[in-house]
Amino acid sequence: MGNAIAAAGGSRRRFLLGVVALLASPLLRAAELLSFDTLYKSNTVLGLKFADRTLELRGRSVRLRGYMAPPLKPESNFFVLTREPVAICPFCSSDAEWPVDIVVVYAAKTVIPSNFSERIEVEGTLEVGSFIDVNTGFVSQLRLRDSVFHKLN
Repeated sequence: MGNAIAAAGGSRRRFLLGVVALLASPLLRAAELLSFDTLYKSNTVLGLKFADRTLELRGRSVRLRGYMAPPLKPESNFFVLTREPVAICPFCSSDAEWPVDIVVVYAAKTVIPSNFSERIEVEGTLEVGSFIDVNTGFVSQLRLRDSVFHKLN
């Protein structure tokens, strides 16, 4: 009987350790909320320097709040997230001209544009560094991939 109790105690410990390991899993952690103010360390004549935390989160799921800029075409799989509402899409010709207050968002599915004055929250996988979209020629420094978004109240 004593062995059965000891075995049950060991099983319970293994179960609890498994629960702790699962809760610590990156799959169950909430995506970190970033802000436009914390994406960069500096923006000088020598160029942009990403914040250390931005670089640490590369390849991980993050959340960012802002506004959907008017798209280049009515229905697309990407849009530009801006710090403040804008009337035109802030399309850039090179990464040297990249504004620090926008992030390109590649959605998990086709995006139907929202009201450009409504604040949204986007969640997606963070990509950092210069990238040229082969389909649009759009140049970006920061992107969120496989993203979903919702309107904030």
